[in-house]
Amino acid sequence: MFYSESNKIIQVVKSATPSVVAVLVSKELAKLKKEMGPDLSKDLIDDGKGMVRIGGCSGFFVSADGYVLTNRHIVEDEEASYTVIWQNKTYNCKILVRDKITDIAILKIDSLDHSNFPYLKLADSSKLQLGQTVIAIGNALGEFQNTVSRGIISGLSRDIKTEIEEDTREFFGLIQTDAAINPGNSGGPLIDLRGRAIGICTAVILGVENIGFAIPVNQAKNILEDIKKYGKVCRPNLGVRYFLIDQEIQDLRSLPFNYGAYIVHETIPGHGGIISDGIAEKVGLKEGDIILEINKEKITKNFNLAQALALYKIGDIIKVVYWHKGEKKEIEIELKC
Repeated sequence: MFYSESNKIIQVVKSATPSVVAVLVSKELAKLKKEMGPDLSKDLIDDGKGMVRIGGCSGFFVSADGYVLTNRHIVEDEEASYTVIWQNKTYNCKILVRDKITDIAILKIDSLDHSNFPYLKLADSSKLQLGQTVIAIGNALGEFQNTVSRGIISGLSRDIKTEIEEDTREFFGLIQTDAAINPGNSGGPLIDLRGRAIGICTAVILGVENIGFAIPVNQAKNILEDIKKYGKVCRPNLGVRYFLIDQEIQDLRSLPFNYGAYIVHETIPGHGGIISDGIAEKVGLKEGDIILEINKEKITKNFNLAQALALYKIGDIIKVVYWHKGEKKEIEIELKC
């Protein structure tokens, strides 16, 4: 059995690795000197064109015409320059989506020859099973392309906080795996034994062995469809950052419910629970509110807010029950793009 699975992994890796790319992050030397000051920037060396490489990570093709999935935190600096390295060729790219809620980004290769890129098919990540064998492929540490690690699915629907460049980020509904995911693997695919992408590797808990995480690929499917159809993300979305409540969280935080989505408070400027111009802000939801039900379905760790909203489309009207300052309230919300 081990020999059979080993051969299967070798075949899957050979098939999948051509779809994996390196994403390089560069910035103008003049801007870096201004940001860092003369002491910290004195040893920086540009590439002869006034640019300095400041990072490297992973991504993967999801279509033959050059769409690439990766993480938002990789490409969030709007003043930086991004290029994609594939088969030792360098391609300019456009950043089509930087999604704050899911930490997903979509890049599009700028190339006249845009129809021949190998790409990964996307699996249905709602059907994943604990103990299932998975493979992570990426650009480990930004240097070693096509680094491969094998493991199993260790957990589903995980919520975590992690430090990325001295910034605390919250992630929801993640796949947990013991496959090694190094910093440079962020943005690369987590694949199954059929060679299909089931997730986007996104974070590690530093200092802890054998714990890595990936965004379920179903979250990316809707974003990808929207960007191709509308040119922007149009999925049902309330515009909130939250954590899911269970009995343990209720006891720890002395909350009135053991279920629901707690809208987080802002701890860092610009990273509050209510996203600017989102539906939640417009209908008056506040940080500290708990979203309890959508159309009479309770929000739980087994049926989170994203899963509930995924059942509806733009234009649908939903009834939301929520808790606000000691009182249950109900509001009708029209889902908009």
